[in-house]
Amino acid sequence: MRKILVTGCNGQLGRAVNVLMGKDSDTEIINTDVDDLDITRVDSVLDIVRSVKPDAIINCAAYTAVDASESNLDLAYKINAIGPRNLSIAATDVGARLMHISTDYVFDGEGKSPYREFDAVNPQGAYGKTKLEGERFVAQFADRFFIIRTAWLYGDGKNFVKTMLNLAQSRDSVSVVADQFGTPTSASELAKAIDFLLFTDNYGLFHGTCEGSCCWADFTEEIYRIKDIHTRVNRITTDEYPTPAKRPAYSVLDNYMFRLTSDYKFADWHDAIREYLEQV
Repeated sequence: MRKILVTGCNGQLGRAVNVLMGKDSDTEIINTDVDDLDITRVDSVLDIVRSVKPDAIINCAAYTAVDASESNLDLAYKINAIGPRNLSIAATDVGARLMHISTDYVFDGEGKSPYREFDAVNPQGAYGKTKLEGERFVAQFADRFFIIRTAWLYGDGKNFVKTMLNLAQSRDSVSVVADQFGTPTSASELAKAIDFLLFTDNYGLFHGTCEGSCCWADFTEEIYRIKDIHTRVNRITTDEYPTPAKRPAYSVLDNYMFRLTSDYKFADWHDAIREYLEQV
């Protein structure tokens, strides 16, 4: 029986991990969230990890409020950097593997072709900076680790897809940014990739998103097309939709390490969003 400790179990990815891995009769999942485990306190993390003695830890916990991170830097740093550090220390202490999830925001978004794992990082805001520090702590303190950078995640919870669907119920048109490009990625697809890697010895840094790319307006139009919604999408620029934190103009990730070190392949983003919308 393999024991897997999951942090952030009530988030979109944590739920997807439970749906997928919970089907395995040889796997015991120990779920934790902020009320059960404060990952920012190393003593608390060590206590629970030493008690559970998991074979693997999947860190789905994160402070993902991109704009709020600008004014809550200490909190973002504690959750996104110190938390992964503490989990890494504890994982090493009991000989567990650590799976950590990071983000496309570690890049500056000025690129013109999909980012690979070895491309230079240059986060532009507090969220990306704290997530990058989390990556560095994992690499420093964990003996056996996987880091997967993902992007534009949606699943069971609050997300862009549900926001667009809700807006369509009361509006004839919506304005959506058309000059930011990335790859919508379903939490279930990411959970499959985590499951694929977790008990291999293929350690290291990976990019993990659905295949293909689009802008936010393209994504919205595809959501409405699949659901046969006739709300009009007005394509606007980033300048027309100012936010406290700078968004990367181009943050498409190339799943380079998956491609070179395994035969694993993510679903195309069109197929993944169709599957998700059929289940919602």
